[in-house]
Amino acid sequence: MLQLQKRILQLAWPIMLSNITVPLLGLVDTAVLGHLEDVSYLGAVALGGQVVTLLLWSFGFLRMGTTSLSAHAMGAAQFQGDRTERILQNALLMAILISLPLMLFAFTTIEHIIAFIGGSPVVQALAVEYASIRLIATPAVLIQYVLIGWFIGRGETKVPLLLLITSNSINALLDVVLVYGYGFNSDGVALATVCADYSAACLGLYWAARTLNKMGKADRNLFFWPSWNELKPLININHQLFVRTLCLLSVFIFFTSQGAKQGDLVLAVNAIMLTLLLLISNALDGFAHAAETLVGQSLGAKKFDLLKKSIWLTGTNALIIALIMVCGFAWQGDSLLGLLTDQQDVLALAIEYSPWLIFLPLIGCSSYWLDGIFIGMQASASMRNSMLLAAFIVFLPVWFLTQGFGNHGLWFAFYAFLLARSLFMLPVFLTMLNNHQLFAVKN
Repeated sequence: MLQLQKRILQLAWPIMLSNITVPLLGLVDTAVLGHLEDVSYLGAVALGGQVVTLLLWSFGFLRMGTTSLSAHAMGAAQFQGDRTERILQNALLMAILISLPLMLFAFTTIEHIIAFIGGSPVVQALAVEYASIRLIATPAVLIQYVLIGWFIGRGETKVPLLLLITSNSINALLDVVLVYGYGFNSDGVALATVCADYSAACLGLYWAARTLNKMGKADRNLFFWPSWNELKPLININHQLFVRTLCLLSVFIFFTSQGAKQGDLVLAVNAIMLTLLLLISNALDGFAHAAETLVGQSLGAKKFDLLKKSIWLTGTNALIIALIMVCGFAWQGDSLLGLLTDQQDVLALAIEYSPWLIFLPLIGCSSYWLDGIFIGMQASASMRNSMLLAAFIVFLPVWFLTQGFGNHGLWFAFYAFLLARSLFMLPVFLTMLNNHQLFAVKN
């Protein structure tokens, strides 16, 4: 058990650090723009960033599906040999094929999407400019999803740490240089992100080629045209995850839209709060990703005792970190908000809503952990179903009934959504836990 705990920490800490750099980058963006005189820039990044996230992370299945298949292949390597290089090649090809029509769709609809969400005319115009620049990096972002998923599935979690730290360091540096050095605003923040994304994609492709060379696969190209039988497992998992991810991001877009309708001030405050939520979820995802790797590899190797131990240990670790974060936000939450903006009206309103921040780690902990387990066992259909139920049966009705409470009602509905995700996954999880053969179910 002690050896397994050590393995969990070895897998989790690089992912926790690399994931934390993602929202920390958002915190840098927020801090840089939050200290400008005009709050419109901060609102524009919040609005434009949400739309870009919706469009790009809708294809986050490229990360999750690649992790799941790679972890199973690594576990089964003792029986079938290492086949993870084919999974990488298939996923990279899929990322390239998706990115081109996605960019075309995004550039032709971005203005209409942002107009639908809302915000003042000034914020909308800035958000369109920001999002249009960010979308140039679409191929690089999708390639990163694949590479990060592949390395996590193989258990080589230090590589995603290297990629994300490199990307986010470049981004943060260019944020400061372009905004404060050259007088850019939200457009400079977007340009910095594009440069960082392409840098990380190039570094990741280099590292993948290096890994294949060590595996004795130097004669294979990273990109090739596979057969339908090779693509079928990836598509089978990914189309379920696509619906699930699209539903999740739609909830975030709806959340942002409802905040925008209450004014630019509420929009800016919710942007700060959601950035901190990303910090929470990405930190806790370290143990979710460890669960993905260990569950997938245990199933591939047919080691069901190791499977159950991995599930409970990753869950215990995630809960401990969540409780530590609750204590940290309760102790220094207001001070943290003060670091993100010096605009007194924004800060005062953010402090008013800060109690919602305190318990977010505990409320979301179980849903993040269960996501990792379900990805590892390739139960993507169950993930999709629980997300749809949580959004349409819980989030929207609760929001409708609490509209009279303004932004507090919106946050209450979001809390209900996070809890519902866990509750709807729990029966499936318990059933599979009691009958390990069901873990191998194919969606």
